[in-house]
Amino acid sequence: MTTVIGVRFRTAGKIYYFDPAGMQIKRGDHVIVETARGIEYGFVVLGNRQVEESKVVLPLKPVIRMATQEDEAVEKRNREKEKEAFRICKEKIKKHNLEMKLIDAEYTFDNNKVLFYFTADGRIDFRELVKDLASVFRTRIELRQVGVRDETKIMGGIGICGRTLCCHSFLSEFIPVSIKMAKEQNLSLNPSKISGVCGRLMCCLKNEEETYEMLNSKLPSTGDYVTTSDGLKGEVHSVNVLRQMVKVVVTVDKDEKEIREYRA
Repeated sequence: MTTVIGVRFRTAGKIYYFDPAGMQIKRGDHVIVETARGIEYGFVVLGNRQVEESKVVLPLKPVIRMATQEDEAVEKRNREKEKEAFRICKEKIKKHNLEMKLIDAEYTFDNNKVLFYFTADGRIDFRELVKDLASVFRTRIELRQVGVRDETKIMGGIGICGRTLCCHSFLSEFIPVSIKMAKEQNLSLNPSKISGVCGRLMCCLKNEEETYEMLNSKLPSTGDYVTTSDGLKGEVHSVNVLRQMVKVVVTVDKDEKEIREYRA
């Protein structure tokens, strides 16, 4: 076992593990850590805890220090600088006539790099754009192309449920979602009903997958032939998964048929 803390750098971003370096760090604290991108200011979402060594990539980088008020001020200044960087980059994209949509700009805490996130239909030759941006910001420039799901995660929005998008509020990583999940939940397969803001299948289809799999395992399928609790035989007409009710077409008198509902 090894002691770790979990740190995020952006809202609903991926959680990264660090060595607390002997400090007692709790959820809600801010820390300064070293990452592959340089020195970063992070938000602690998991306080000191023991995890199996097989679940982390060792050796873990140690926390440099607890964030100070000065660090917090630097972070706020960086957030303001990102707005200006976004505006400038957007102008440069227009100047170079590039078919790309700028999504976000991000400064590393130590200002050694500015990252620009964008979407595009295909590959973009942005070498001249990078040179232009480097001459303006006098630091390392990185342009990172993202997909539509990442775009939505970064920008945020409101889902058809009326709540903030799951990917923007709490989902650390995207999970595989399939049309089979919608079928198991007896949802309309109309794309407009089961697609999220990004145009892909809604992530929340995964939330109740296990529950529906368990409930469906207790029910017959539509079209199955069954014997009912009152001894009649018939064909399953439909099922209500949540109510655990089954409608069956049964023969009640010679050739007379009717639909009756039974509890599974």
